[in-house]
Amino acid sequence: MTASTPPRSEPRIHLDSTAHLMSSIGSRLADRLRLVPPPVRRPAPPALVLVAHGSRDPHALTTVTTLMERVRELRPGLPVRLGHIELNEPLLPDTLAALGDTPAVLVPLLLGRGHHVKHDIPGVAAGAPVRARVAPPLGPHPLLAEALYDRLLEAGWPTSPDDSVRRGSAVVLAAAGSRDPDSAADTRRTAGLLATRLGVPVLPAYAAAATPTIPTALRTLAAKGRHRVAIASYFTAPGRFATQCAQAAPWIASAPLGDHPAMARLVVNRYEQSLAARGAKAA
Repeated sequence: MTASTPPRSEPRIHLDSTAHLMSSIGSRLADRLRLVPPPVRRPAPPALVLVAHGSRDPHALTTVTTLMERVRELRPGLPVRLGHIELNEPLLPDTLAALGDTPAVLVPLLLGRGHHVKHDIPGVAAGAPVRARVAPPLGPHPLLAEALYDRLLEAGWPTSPDDSVRRGSAVVLAAAGSRDPDSAADTRRTAGLLATRLGVPVLPAYAAAATPTIPTALRTLAAKGRHRVAIASYFTAPGRFATQCAQAAPWIASAPLGDHPAMARLVVNRYEQSLAARGAKAA
């Protein structure tokens, strides 16, 4: 190349064309991205609030706290809280107030329909600073029969009783008691589920407010030739009534349902059932 030969311009033209092409592609891509709707942020799920009755027995709080941890293990990431109707802290109104603006589903750790389920808990929910709905009580449900059966096995109920053992055996399903007839109906249904599981009669009886009492139920069964009678503790947690019922056992008495894995599954079931019912109403 001589000094009079002009520089070649092809590389510059090539670079300009590439820059123009990239700019055009970037512009078109930006236009398309503007047409894509922003991602929809799903609202956080309502908190699951376990509603315990409360007890002066220190083991009761330990039991329901352990049950709460089992529920958290089943639903990682779900806010799970505990509130009491009376006697223990945190009380339910305080638990709901601490949720801020997070809605809640209240799952009563109660085993049937009664005054607390029908009046006390809905009253607290209605006055709460957050949106709160009340799930059904835990009972009746087959998972309760599963937990009752396991607790009886732990207490010494035979795993494979023969016919002669069954003919002389029975169970008293010992519950707290309520003046509400719906509560008694729910307890009878659970007794029926447990009787089917065990293959022996299961007679409901109550510590207070309803009949028959535990001694009356034991006499009724003895009159029918059922002298090998176990007490199945139909209580969520230890307490005065559970202790009294167990002390009346002529043979074995099971522990309260407590933190049995079936109880944790049932709590989650009631929570999800409540959410599904809300969704159905919204639709």
